[in-house]
This record gives sequence, C-alpha cells and structure tokens, in this order.
Amino acid sequence: MTTDTTRIPLFPLGLTVLPEMLLPLHIFEERYKQMIGTCVAEDQPFGIVLFDGGSIRSVGCTARVVEVTKSYADGRMDILTQGEERFVIHSVVEEQIYMEAQVSFFDDAPEPPDPTIAETLAAARNLLKQVAADMSAPEPEALLALEDPARLSFAIAALEGFAPEERQRFLEMTSAQERLHKSVQALSRLLERLQLNREIKRLIGGNGHGLSDILK
Repeated sequence: MTTDTTRIPLFPLGLTVLPEMLLPLHIFEERYKQMIGTCVAEDQPFGIVLFDGGSIRSVGCTARVVEVTKSYADGRMDILTQGEERFVIHSVVEEQIYMEAQVSFFDDAPEPPDPTIAETLAAARNLLKQVAADMSAPEPEALLALEDPARLSFAIAALEGFAPEERQRFLEMTSAQERLHKSVQALSRLLERLQLNREIKRLIGGNGHGLSDILK
C-alpha cells in the first residue's frame, strides 16, 4: 500500500462496492447531487464506504459514474457506477457540504503460485453454472470466462445474494488466492440458500405440507 494520499469525495452508504462491480444509485440529497454533479463534469471518481448507521469503515472502493440514466427537474438523478480502486481512509476532511477524505490506494500483495488454483477455479465454475440455473440470470454465466483469480473472486462476491458485510470482508483481503478460496465457499452457501428458497416457494405454492421439515 502506498503512503501517498489523495483527497476524494466520500459517499457513506449501507452497502459495499467492489472493483469492477456495477452499482445503480438514486441521488437525491442536495450535498450528493452537488458531489455527483462535479464528479460527472470532471470525470472523477468518488469513494464509497460502508456505513452501518453509527460509523463508517476505514476501507472502501472508488466508483466512477459510467452513465446518468435519468435526470430529474429538481436535480435528482439515477446513475450507474462501476467500482474501481480500493482505498484506506487516513483522515476525513470537512470543507465541502459533502464529506471528503485523504486516502491511500492498495492492491493485492504479491504471493507465490498456488498449486490448487486450477482446482479452485474449476469448483468456482461448477458452482457458477448451478447458481446461473437457479437465478435464471445471465450474470453468473458471464463470469465463466474469467481466468484471473483476483477478478473472479470480486465478481463472485458482487453477485446478488451477498450481504454488504460479506462483500466488505472480500474488499479488505489482500490475497487474491485466499479471496478466491473464500468466495467459492461463500458461493456454495449462496447456492444452498437459493435452493432452500426455491423449495420453500414450491411448498408454499402447493399445499404447504413438508414446510416444517425444511425449516427445522
């Protein structure tokens, strides 16, 4: 991690964005309308940090507006953003109507080759195929071509079904290999949840018999 710091606008939200993750946002507060307006005009990123209602995390990820999908007469806007770089907050700056921070950026640490990585990639692809079938969505299928463990691990954690805290743990990891192993484990748990939800819906849609057995 570099010791050089950069000042960026900061957007505390109840969610976590990951590198390359697409995130739609509705901007309605005056301070953030101004912040996003400036970022769009200057093609500059802003930082998103997880806010739990009481405090913000010290590790976040920058996002860049890739499209303003709708503008409203009162200045509100719907935007599509994409995650870029991870950062650590060193200090908060309160000179604007919105929050800013001095941050330093970081990436994964160098690590020796993992002899089990091919096996882990194969397990990830197998689970993604199953998740794609359960979700009936194209996103998991699009991940099957990814070969890079770092990109694939973030892409898995960006799938619908992962909670902000789960994504935050992946965001803070600096080992791509460990993150891929952990993401495969999390993907397996996600698949179990999807299959359980599907079975519950099937039983509720029928006569409900057997539901108590599943929920035990």
